Amino acid sequence: MARRPLVVGNWKMNGTRASSQQLLGDILAGLSSDCRAEVGVCPPALFIPEMAAMLAGKSVRLGAQNVADQDQGAYTGEISAPMLREFNCTLAIVGHSERRAIYGETDALVAARYAKAIAHGVTPILCVGETLEERESNATFSVIDQQLGAVLELCGVESLAKAVIAYEPVWAIGTGRTATTEQAQEVHAYIRGQIASRNADVAANLQILYGGSVKSDNAASLFGQPDVDGGLIGGASLDAKSFVAICLAA
Repeated sequence: MARRPLVVGNWKMNGTRASSQQLLGDILAGLSSDCRAEVGVCPPALFIPEMAAMLAGKSVRLGAQNVADQDQGAYTGEISAPMLREFNCTLAIVGHSERRAIYGETDALVAARYAKAIAHGVTPILCVGETLEERESNATFSVIDQQLGAVLELCGVESLAKAVIAYEPVWAIGTGRTATTEQAQEVHAYIRGQIASRNADVAANLQILYGGSVKSDNAASLFGQPDVDGGLIGGASLDAKSFVAICLAA
C-alpha cells in the first residue's frame, strides 16, 4: 500500500489570535476534496484551543510545536502530552533544529519527549538533520545516525510505526542555499534504509517528510521523489495560498 503524503505547517512563534483564525479559515476554505495529502497545522501553543474548535469535525489534524518529557509536575513552561490530547492534538514536533540549536535540546531530551508523545497517543514528528559545517565535513549520515539512535535505543524501532520523521537540512533553511531534490532523496533513502535494516515493515510504511524550505514552486518535484512523503513547512505555511498549493502538490 502506498504511503499517504503528509503536509504539516509549523507556524513557529508567529501570528495573533485574529490572524491565526484567518489563516486557518483560509486554509480550510482552500483545501479541496481532491487533496490527496493528509494535512496538519502546528500553531503556537496559546492558540491551540481556538484552533481545536475551528477544526472540530474537519480532516485537518492539529499539532503542537513541542511536547514535555514529563506527564505533570514542577516543570515550568512545559506542556504535556495528556494536556495536548485534551484539545485533540494528535501531532507534536520533537527535536526541531531550532529547539536543538537555540535552546540546547539534547538527543536524550528529544528522545524523552518523543517517548511521552508515543505513550499518550500523540504522533511525534521527529526532526533530524545536519548543519552546514556537518554537511561540508561529510558528517551528514553520522549526525542522522546519532539523532535517530537516541530514539531507537529508548523506544525501539517498532515505535516508529506510530511516528513520523522529518529531515531538516539545517544548512538549507533561511540561508539562501537550497537542497536539490537529489540531495533530499539521498538522505530520505538513507533514513529509510537504516530503519529497514531493523524492521522492513516499519520502514516501508514510515512517512518521512522534508523540512528544508519547501515552497509552492518546488513542492511537486520534491514530493515526487520515491522516499519523500510530504513536508514540514515553515515560512510558506503562514501564507494560506502557498500552503494550500503545497498540500495539493503532494
